[in-house]
Amino acid sequence: MEEEVSGLKPARVLAIETSCDETAAAVIENGRALLSSVVASQMGIHARYGGVFPEVASRQHVLSIIPVIEQTLDKAKLSLNDIDALAVTQGPGLAGSLVVGMNTAKGLALGSNKPLIGVNHMEGHLYSAWVYPADQNPAPEPTFPLMALLVSGGHTELNLMTDHLKYQRLGSTLDDAAGEAFDKVARVLELPYPGGPSIQKAAEGGDSKRFDFPRAWLEGTWNFSFSGLKTAVLYTVQDLKKNGEVLPVSDLAASFQQAVVDVLFKKTILAAREFGAKEILVAGGVSANKSLRETVKSQAEFPVHIPPLSLCTDNAAMIGAAGYFRYALGHASKLEIDVLPTWPLS
Repeated sequence: MEEEVSGLKPARVLAIETSCDETAAAVIENGRALLSSVVASQMGIHARYGGVFPEVASRQHVLSIIPVIEQTLDKAKLSLNDIDALAVTQGPGLAGSLVVGMNTAKGLALGSNKPLIGVNHMEGHLYSAWVYPADQNPAPEPTFPLMALLVSGGHTELNLMTDHLKYQRLGSTLDDAAGEAFDKVARVLELPYPGGPSIQKAAEGGDSKRFDFPRAWLEGTWNFSFSGLKTAVLYTVQDLKKNGEVLPVSDLAASFQQAVVDVLFKKTILAAREFGAKEILVAGGVSANKSLRETVKSQAEFPVHIPPLSLCTDNAAMIGAAGYFRYALGHASKLEIDVLPTWPLS
């Protein structure tokens, strides 16, 4: 095994993630080194519906989860006997999908007499910034206090992270999350699901200044709002169509994307200054957005941690990383845990 992380006991964690439409498993060593990761995506299945079909997702998890876990252990050249603890996504997410992963993890924990750790999905996204491939040199660990921007399809919020597992939520979205706005605007622009990659691709070469879409700054708070922006795009598209104009999709996508990035970036920087953060962490599905990544990395006056693209979307490596720190700090769960976590955790 590697050296101990942050003075904590060494451990290998087998993690399972089934919060939505990815069936994933991973083996993490000491909260950072990724020994193996397997993700079975259902994106192609749900694309025909324009979004995730919960019942279909649940059934697909049932079919995929055991093969995915077996492949993960095989890739790591380990057996369940070599694992010290199991971590599983406890939520939030689709109830049916979560139950598949949770019950599988409970069965493995019971059968192997291994500790079980329930991990909040959003906490997992934060800890994706700690992960690196075991065959590569590790990047520096994030340093506390951190200003963490969590930005995904269901969540957009700012958290001050003062230590491992210690969070202060400063603000969150009052309506649509940023990722949700991407999906809805993509639909308005008649772009394919998922909306994030479609908007990013359409925005390439577009004029981000052609449409002056609103930015909801919500001054005096650290909250976000993207519903008005989404509606402004809808009305603009309706007006263009009413006038018989061909939709300038690239310009619309670029202008919308810039409005989202401006708000996310500026509020994060202001919060980091206000609360004396040493570094910035950006995580969640929308952290894969090229414009957001480039803006934060090039313009922030703080050291920035953004996971690699493979760890931005749902995966089990992040669950394993968070699970390790919970395990090492004595937060093992009972087998009676349910898929109803609270957030922020403490």
